[in-house]
Amino acid sequence: MNSTYIHAQELTCNVSGRTILAIDDLHIKQGERIAILGHNGAGKSTFFKLLSGFMQISSGKLNVLDHHLENSLSTVHLRLLRKEIGQILQGLQLVSRLSTLDNVLIGCLGRISGWQSILGYYSDSDIELAHQAIDAVGVQDHAYKRVDKLSGGERQRIAIARMLMQQPKLILADEPTAALDPGAAVDMCDLLVKSAKNATLITIVHNTALLPNLADRVLGFKSGRIAFDLPVTEVDKEKINQLYEN
Repeated sequence: MNSTYIHAQELTCNVSGRTILAIDDLHIKQGERIAILGHNGAGKSTFFKLLSGFMQISSGKLNVLDHHLENSLSTVHLRLLRKEIGQILQGLQLVSRLSTLDNVLIGCLGRISGWQSILGYYSDSDIELAHQAIDAVGVQDHAYKRVDKLSGGERQRIAIARMLMQQPKLILADEPTAALDPGAAVDMCDLLVKSAKNATLITIVHNTALLPNLADRVLGFKSGRIAFDLPVTEVDKEKINQLYEN
């Protein structure tokens, strides 16, 4: 597991004439566990949007899972890229009126097409895989309950189960423990890392105490640049304080 999954070189992203992200050279390899730190506006979310093709770089090169994102990708190629990327966002983007099972099954839509995708038709094997994912995250008792009737922690688990159903090569998690108490946050980190055993995991982290649970390597973003790129064991309070100071 040593192939490069992400390579950014002399990358810039400009909005309204202002550079909001600039990365000189960054390599992320298959199977790495990476945490990203930084204040609001440091470029963390922009980086995620670039990786998933929701924003386009302004100059330089960006290769994600063998997709060259310095070029404008066709709709077909964007779909192929996003099929390989699992995202766990703060808003979770679950469909509140649907059951846990139906929300998890949404994770396999990238693998089906045509009328099956439009009508939400799932094979028996898809349904079995969804139940396995639900079991894996410990919400099997809620498989047929509407997700808007469940707790925040349970919904987080459902989002991870949906991601498991997708079988992604790259997982982007944006502060996945933001709404959880400390004990539940640690459990969620452990579950996320376990679920990402066959993928590269990049997590935006707010609570720095969770870094050892989530990552082997830490990228510190400041003012749209990478201020440090270090093993998690070398990230101390001084470096974190310098990252967040004005």
